[in-house]
Amino acid sequence: MRKKIVAGNWKMNMTLQEGIALAKELNETLGADKPNCGVVICTPFIHLASVAQFLNQDIIGLGAENCADKEKGAYTGEVSAAMVKSTGAQYVILGHSERREYYAETPEILKEKVLLALKNGLKVIFCIGESLEEREAGKQNEVVKAELEGSVFNLTAEEFKNIIIAYEPIWAIGTGKTATAEQAEEIHAYIRSVIAGQFGEEVAQDTTILYGGSCKPSNAKELFAKPDIDGGLIGGASLKAADFKGIIDAWK
Repeated sequence: MRKKIVAGNWKMNMTLQEGIALAKELNETLGADKPNCGVVICTPFIHLASVAQFLNQDIIGLGAENCADKEKGAYTGEVSAAMVKSTGAQYVILGHSERREYYAETPEILKEKVLLALKNGLKVIFCIGESLEEREAGKQNEVVKAELEGSVFNLTAEEFKNIIIAYEPIWAIGTGKTATAEQAEEIHAYIRSVIAGQFGEEVAQDTTILYGGSCKPSNAKELFAKPDIDGGLIGGASLKAADFKGIIDAWK
C-alpha cells in the first residue's frame, strides 16, 4: 500500500519563534488526535534544528524546502543536503515551481540536487506541473513527462522509491483556482502511467503522488477520494494549525 501523505510547505513565512510555536501546536494537536496519514512539515532552513528537537517524528516528519546542487565548499549562502540531514530532517522539497521560475532552477540543476539529497538519506518531494499557458494549450502531459525525464528518470527503481511526486498546477498555486478533482485525477493517473513506463507497474503503484494547488479543508476530501491522489502538498493552509489539521482529517 502506498503511503498517504499531507505535507506542509511553509515557504518564506514565520520567524523562528512563530515557526516553533506552530510546530509545537501541531505536535500537541496531532499527538492527541493521531492522523490517519503521514504528515510532514517543510520549514525554512533556520527552523529545522530547533523544531527537530521536540517534534515527534513518528507522527510528523520534518523537511526542508530546498537544498544546494553542490556537496560543500565556497558557495556562500547555500545549504547542502548533508547540512539539512544533520538537523534531523528526513525530507526535502525539490523542483518547486517558485524555485524553477524565480531562481532559474533547470532540470540539470534539479537532477544534481536530487542525487545529493538521496545520497544523504533524505526523501525527496519532487514537484512537477504546468503553467496556465501550457494548460490552455493542452500541453500539461508533455510538460510533466519532460520534468520527470529531466530530473528523476535517471535514477534506478531502487533510488526512485525515495521520491514522492507532487503535482502542482502552477495556475492553481495561491490563486484560489483549484483543478477540479476530475482534472487532478486525470493528470495524476497519467503521471503514474509515465512512471510505470519507466520503472514498471509495481514501482508506479507504490509511488505517492500528492496534489499541490490551493488544497484546503473544504476541497481536500473530494480530491483525496480519487484513486491516484495520495495526499497534498499544502502551502498557505499549512500555516494555521486548524486549517492544516482540517486537511489531514480529510483522510479520516
